[in-house]
Amino acid sequence: MNVSIISAFSIFGMDTLSSAIMVATFSIIPLLFWSIYASAKVNTTYKRYSQQSARSGMTARDVARRILDEEGLRDVDIQPCRGSLTDHYDPRNNTVYLSESTIDSPSVAGIGVAAHEVGHAIQYARKYVPVKIRGAIVPVLGFMSKLMLPLLLLNLITLFIMPGGGYSNIFLAVMIGIYAVNMLFSFVTLPTEFNASSRAKKLLVSHNILQADEMEGVQKVLSAAAMTYVASFVMTFIQLLRLILIFMSRRN
Repeated sequence: MNVSIISAFSIFGMDTLSSAIMVATFSIIPLLFWSIYASAKVNTTYKRYSQQSARSGMTARDVARRILDEEGLRDVDIQPCRGSLTDHYDPRNNTVYLSESTIDSPSVAGIGVAAHEVGHAIQYARKYVPVKIRGAIVPVLGFMSKLMLPLLLLNLITLFIMPGGGYSNIFLAVMIGIYAVNMLFSFVTLPTEFNASSRAKKLLVSHNILQADEMEGVQKVLSAAAMTYVASFVMTFIQLLRLILIFMSRRN
């Protein structure tokens, strides 16, 4: 354990460490409500601006294809996917997937979402560093996330069979590692998503797809979506901090 950290807490007494754990634990509750609110905000904002049709009359699919072609990415495919707001870009097959609620929509909301996903395709084509880092983390995170459930079960079994034993600390340390990778992923996701939205707004204007007054809806839809990523990062950070504090408390 880092002696300097223990010393810092010992100045105020070890109750400070326990208090920090309690604060981190109870802060998860408002963060959970924030995450729910952010998700609901995306849906309500999208629904509102899905009622506003773009003057160009172009659908989200048309816009995505036009931007990709004019940006020299004619090899990027566009395909529909099930669900609502499940839009995404898959670098594995170089395809922009637009959800059922988006792909044939002529609304400023649908067009904004499509342009955002095209922004991700452009990031990969231009070798945008944060998206490359995120892509490298994905398989690691996928493997580690599969360990979560068996890890939790093993931890409970160990605590039941060997109360007070040191094995639970090993499992806790592994969980800290998993959350650390998850936090890194969430952290790198922030510039990736913000940059894709920034590209989308610039492309929609520079390619004369939307007028200035129509961009208000795009701005609000993409800003609401960005809030969900910020909420996810903060939640992951607090959960990681809580695990680290519990680990420090047990080691002490």
